[in-house]
Amino acid sequence: VMFFPPRNIVEKVKEEYPTGTRVELVELNDPYRQIEKGTRGTVSCVDDTATIHVDWDNGCHLGVVYGEDSCKKLKTVKTVCYGEEQVWDSREEACAFFLMGMAASDGAENQRYTKIYTELMMGNDVCTDEER
Repeated sequence: VMFFPPRNIVEKVKEEYPTGTRVELVELNDPYRQIEKGTRGTVSCVDDTATIHVDWDNGCHLGVVYGEDSCKKLKTVKTVCYGEEQVWDSREEACAFFLMGMAASDGAENQRYTKIYTELMMGNDVCTDEER
């Protein structure tokens, strides 16, 4: 028996998981596909059954079915360094990278890394080396 969630639930899921959202798999109840718990991916869309379609980092394209499977939203952060944008799956990963960059550099490069690291520590969602 197929279960279709009510319209308000579908809209809530679509709102919470817009295209481009980074997610991590919590549970997948699919007897035909094995994707490891903890696998990360990017939401491609949410359909009218509230299934969250994900392009998994391992190359699989598989939906997270509402009421059957589960994933959690990652708290991503974006950095812009030398004009290059990068989206990190966690603030901790970004902080570690820019802290190492600070330790391994000097001069103008060190100032760029320090500015981004400082913005990360302040909780900004977008951290940049550009002067605003």
